[in-house]
Amino acid sequence: MKWAGRGWACAVVLTATVAAVPANAQELSEKAARTFMEYAWTLTPERFTKPNGETILIDKTKRDAVMVPLDVARDIIRAGRLSAHAQACGLAQEQGENHSSLMRRQSQSKKWTPQQMVYINQLHLTVVMLLTGRIKLVEKGNDKEVVVAQEPEKVVQTCSAEQKAKVKELITAYVSSGPALASSNPAGTTPPPAGGPPPAPVGAQPTAPQPPAAPK
Repeated sequence: MKWAGRGWACAVVLTATVAAVPANAQELSEKAARTFMEYAWTLTPERFTKPNGETILIDKTKRDAVMVPLDVARDIIRAGRLSAHAQACGLAQEQGENHSSLMRRQSQSKKWTPQQMVYINQLHLTVVMLLTGRIKLVEKGNDKEVVVAQEPEKVVQTCSAEQKAKVKELITAYVSSGPALASSNPAGTTPPPAGGPPPAPVGAQPTAPQPPAAPK
């Protein structure tokens, strides 16, 4: 994926903003949300194999048929930020439940093709990795190419007891407001492990997320 200077600058700014603001307290601008969507589309694989062995093929020449509307993408990005905050706070179970709740909501809506469900999963994972140091910027002449780093950048992630409690509270509310969770992921996708990147190719960023501030 190649970005001109202004496009990359926008990406860096939105990343810093997302990292600093509570996951439930910020509405991303259209430009910022579309930047996340572009990252996710670039990193969406042409072939995705579900845990049950079913293979989903994605035609990368038919972008508009696979990507989801902006309002849906914003919901996915918000869930991804919350997952990143959970990872920063070491809340492995809550991180998995947050991802599973997102995917179950989208699956039960009956709106999306299998290819779109892969993209939804990819967008969530892209946001998580964007906020946990997995994107590398490679100079290509006058452009910059965004690639997934082989090794995540070493970053310090802090999470106070109050912040951890707040993240847990937000995820509990999110999961409770959605459909009941089953023992397995309804979309057949794999949630990201708390200690590292998910197995599917995804995006990332240069700084660690800051957990949401504890309520006054």
